[in-house]
Amino acid sequence: MRSQFEDNFLFGAATSAYQIEGATDADGRGPSIWDSFCAKQGTIVDRSNGDIACDHYNRLGADVHLMKELGLSAYRFSIAWPRIQASGRGSANPKGLAFYDRLLDQLLAHGITPYATLYHWDLPLALGEKGGWENRDTAELFADYAHCVSKHFGDRIANWATFNEPRCAAFVGHLEGRHAPGLTSLKATLAAAHHMLVAHGLGIQAMRSNTKSKLGIVLDMKPYHPIDDDPANEIAARHGDTIFNHWFADPLFGKGYPADVVEAFGEAMPTIQDNDLKTIAQPIDSLGINYYTRNLTRANHKLPFPHAEEVKNPAARYSDMGWEVFPSGLTEILTRLHQRYNVPDYYIAENGGAFPDKANDHNFVNDADRIYYMEQHLQAVAKAKAQGVPVSAYMAWSLLDNFEWGLGYTKRFGIVRVDYQNQTRTPKASAHWYRDFIHGKA
Repeated sequence: MRSQFEDNFLFGAATSAYQIEGATDADGRGPSIWDSFCAKQGTIVDRSNGDIACDHYNRLGADVHLMKELGLSAYRFSIAWPRIQASGRGSANPKGLAFYDRLLDQLLAHGITPYATLYHWDLPLALGEKGGWENRDTAELFADYAHCVSKHFGDRIANWATFNEPRCAAFVGHLEGRHAPGLTSLKATLAAAHHMLVAHGLGIQAMRSNTKSKLGIVLDMKPYHPIDDDPANEIAARHGDTIFNHWFADPLFGKGYPADVVEAFGEAMPTIQDNDLKTIAQPIDSLGINYYTRNLTRANHKLPFPHAEEVKNPAARYSDMGWEVFPSGLTEILTRLHQRYNVPDYYIAENGGAFPDKANDHNFVNDADRIYYMEQHLQAVAKAKAQGVPVSAYMAWSLLDNFEWGLGYTKRFGIVRVDYQNQTRTPKASAHWYRDFIHGKA
């Protein structure tokens, strides 16, 4: 119930630049690695791209008004680096800054608290062509970008995150090849991961002098559970959990990289310079958590380390992504994180489900499965708060149906349906339920 949350608890929704903005060649925006990735044959399942997406760049005012109508008190978005610095370096593009100026002004005018992410995977292509995150220079350039943006927008943004899901950007983009830049190298993956963490630390340092707002990062998290008490399955689950959850979090909080995984990765480990771990472990004010599911695991030594194979739970509900609906995992993640890292503030930066939406003749979707998902996960947040975890906000993923990376437009996460042919927005049943919940009526 709404009464389980403080009056000042923020309920919002989240998006990201490449997934909704469109206008990829407008007003001085440079190309990103995702523009290039989408242009390659076989990378996106429906052969689509983000050229138009939800046309948010041209529909900003109407979208903010929609947020207000839904009762949202917070909005998490990302700033497109190529829109600010077309080549990833140099002076800021005035028209790019002006777009986000308009967004911030309208959010604040409607009483909606802005949460901004500096990097949600859309690296300027000019940097990608020079090695991208495998190139340590990219971390230094990111710090310049962070300084530029935080100086311009200052304290109009309540909460800043340097990166969204560096794990996904590194491992899915550089090892699995399903995301830009489409590589399949463990060595490239670990170099990219390390340089993103260094960039985070340098970015936090660069922003501290420009803003008094909360600074942090957003990590994707999920628990790994062995399918049974077989020791091999427990070891595989533990190693999977370490790589997914702690490979990034431990260095951020001064614990360094997990020693057992460092040993397992061996020669694939990148060069770590003398001050790197100190730079990475800059004090942060808040930690954003993206939570969707858990991993039910059994050992499979035919797979590379951590030899962990995900298996299905025959008794569970699953989303259209094939992800188990497992709300108690969010309570588990939040309580475990707080015990291990004791961060002063957490917020749910993304939480939601893709489901096989069926629109009627009026474009309305009666998405009872999404309502169940949101209700159960809000209850999981309330349980974590009752156990002393300081969670201050919840962001539904996503405000709008949008470009879902390698899956194109084949999966819909939005609480608002987007008709991609005419860009009509139609709030789904889940949006109405969320509005009523926020107002204490659900």
